[in-house]
Amino acid sequence: MPDTSLQTDDYLSPATLARMGAFELRARMVVEGIRSGMHESPYYGFSVEFAQHRQYVQGDDIRHLDWKVFGRSDKLYLKQYEQETNLDVVLLVDSSGSMRFGTYEATIEDGSKRIWRKFDHATALGAAVSFLALQQQDRVGMVVFADGVRSLVNRSSAQGHWRQIVSALNTHPVEEQTSIGRCVDQALGKVTNRVLFVIISDFFDDLDQIRSAMARVRHRGHDLILLQVLDRQEMRFDFRTPAPFEGMELEGKLNLDPRSLRQAYLEILSEHCKSLEKLARGFHFDYQRIDTHDSIGPVLSHFLARRMAQGRRGRG
Repeated sequence: MPDTSLQTDDYLSPATLARMGAFELRARMVVEGIRSGMHESPYYGFSVEFAQHRQYVQGDDIRHLDWKVFGRSDKLYLKQYEQETNLDVVLLVDSSGSMRFGTYEATIEDGSKRIWRKFDHATALGAAVSFLALQQQDRVGMVVFADGVRSLVNRSSAQGHWRQIVSALNTHPVEEQTSIGRCVDQALGKVTNRVLFVIISDFFDDLDQIRSAMARVRHRGHDLILLQVLDRQEMRFDFRTPAPFEGMELEGKLNLDPRSLRQAYLEILSEHCKSLEKLARGFHFDYQRIDTHDSIGPVLSHFLARRMAQGRRGRG
C-alpha cells in the first residue's frame, strides 16, 4: 500500500498550514513538522559555538567534517560545538500593514479558498523558531510590532511558555507603517544580558533606519538574524492588467499599468534586498530571504545548518 503519511514538507507547506483553521492548530502542525524533520534534516540550534576539532572515527556524522583541515592535512577531523548557556532569543515579528499582502491561494476543508499572507508565514516561522529554541532550554521572548510594540511576551524557558508565544502570535496585522528602528529601541530597553534577536519582516522600511538599528544592536554586543518574508508575486510582479494599486500602510491608491513599471519595480526591489543583505553581512549578522509560497521546513533547516557550520561564537 502507498505511504499516505504526511512528510515534513507537507506539514510545513503553506497549503497545509492554511487549511488549519485555528492558529493553535497550525502551530501544533508546525511542531509536528519540525519533529518529523529532525529525523531526516539537519536541524540545528541557535546558541552554539565552535569548540574544537577531534579526529574522525567510523560511524561519526560526516556532516560535521572540516574539509578545510582535510585539504591541508589529508586527515579527517570533526568540528565539535558547545552549547551556550547565557544566550536568550527574542523574536520581533512584523504585523504592519504590508504584511497583510498575499497571493498564495489554498483550498480549505469546506472547499472555500484562503489567502496565505506574509503575516501567516511570519507567524509560522516565529512558532517554529521559538519551539526550536525552547527545545534546547534557551529563554525565549517575543515582540509583535508595527510602528511600535503591539504585544510582548517576556523571556522564559518555563514549561508552557510556548503556548504564551503562540497566543501572542494569534493576532492580525494592522494598517500601520513599519518602524523597525523604534521596535528595536524598545526591545533593547528591556534587555541587559546578551541576546540573539530574530527579526521576521518584509523589511519594507527605510534602509538608513534599519542600518541605525543594526548598529545599536551591534554596539550593545547582541547578535541578530534577519528573516525577510516576501510573497512570490512581490518578487516577480507578474501582474498583467491595469488596475488600482493600493498601499497597505496608508499610502493611498493609484491606477497603474503594471507592465509599464515592472522592470523599474524589480530593479528597485532587488537593490533594496541586496542592500539589506549587505548591511547585515557588514555587521556580521545573518540574513535569509524567504518565499511565502515555499515550505518553511527546508529553508529554516538549511539556514540553521549553514549558521552552525560557520562556527562563530553566538552564531550556531
